[in-house]
Amino acid sequence: MNLKNVRELGLKELFSLRSDPVLMLLIVYIFSIAVYSVANGVDYDVDNAAVAVVDEDQSALSRNITAALLPPQFKTPQEIAASDIEAGLDQGDYLFIVSFPPRFEKDVLAGHQPEVQVLVDATAIAQAGNGANYIEQIIQREAINALSPGTQLDDLLPVKTRIRKLFNPNSSSVWFNSLMQVINSITILGVILTGAALIREREHGTVEHLLVMPVTPAEIMLAKIWANSLVILVASVLSLQLVVNWWLDVPVQGSLLLYIFACVLYLFSVTSLGIMLGILTNSMAQFALLLIPIVIIMYLLSGGTTPQESMPVFLQRIMMFSPSTHFVTLAQNILYRGAGLQNVWQELVILAGIGAVFYSIALAKFRKAIVTMG
Repeated sequence: MNLKNVRELGLKELFSLRSDPVLMLLIVYIFSIAVYSVANGVDYDVDNAAVAVVDEDQSALSRNITAALLPPQFKTPQEIAASDIEAGLDQGDYLFIVSFPPRFEKDVLAGHQPEVQVLVDATAIAQAGNGANYIEQIIQREAINALSPGTQLDDLLPVKTRIRKLFNPNSSSVWFNSLMQVINSITILGVILTGAALIREREHGTVEHLLVMPVTPAEIMLAKIWANSLVILVASVLSLQLVVNWWLDVPVQGSLLLYIFACVLYLFSVTSLGIMLGILTNSMAQFALLLIPIVIIMYLLSGGTTPQESMPVFLQRIMMFSPSTHFVTLAQNILYRGAGLQNVWQELVILAGIGAVFYSIALAKFRKAIVTMG
């Protein structure tokens, strides 16, 4: 292998990318505005949830509970009639409806344990679950205060729990979403740039020109890998420093150099995958259709959206062969928890092994494709 050929072919890739303003704009957008928008727009917390109250008791206790449903978790409660409950939920006007029965306060004071009905629109499952817990705590707190003024809910429990949250003390979804969006952007662009570059050369006839030059398939592949990986790596590091850390004010823990090393190994895997997909397809349209299910699976099942432990066991085992699973684990350990090399070296080795397998398969198919074209 001639490293000079790899360098020159890689520079050709960079010049080709620079001459495509649409693609350059896409890269800038994905690592800047898209990161900011997803970090602030995707919120799994209860925020300004629409709530209605059916108060058939009209007592001081029911009014106190209604008044305790405060922003920013809830909008100002709207009082509705019992006959409007079904229409309010069906039309999506309310996420929660709290229904107080007649004689509610009298039954509480008499120790009869009356039932309060909380109807939840569970189409928004995360907000529905968290909001229902908030409402339950509010009802219990106000009921206890009505029975014994000044008494707190914790005072009646046999055990008091003190929760200390590490790595994200305020449970801010912005901290999680911003970093995960950077990682997802690396995955998407790593596959797209290399695969699209190969298809573009095939459509323009550039690959045939390379066949008459003294270069090998391995040199062509490595040139595409290092050039496109360099662009994505620089963009992701700038996004971490300027968008995540500075613009969104999210603290980035751990060693940036260790993250860069892990990112290089990951980009080696996904760019090899992109080349393999580019070889298997004959046009940009076919490449896009094949890309969609692969990227969606890597995005949704890597552990960056939902925990791996919540997935079926067989699916967890299958996703262990995906480089995105290991990179999400590495990024979370390094950027969230400040892990060092001694904590993540096993994931790095696995990621390097997956990259070597992807590269070998892509190279074998690329050689076969070049022989066919020749």
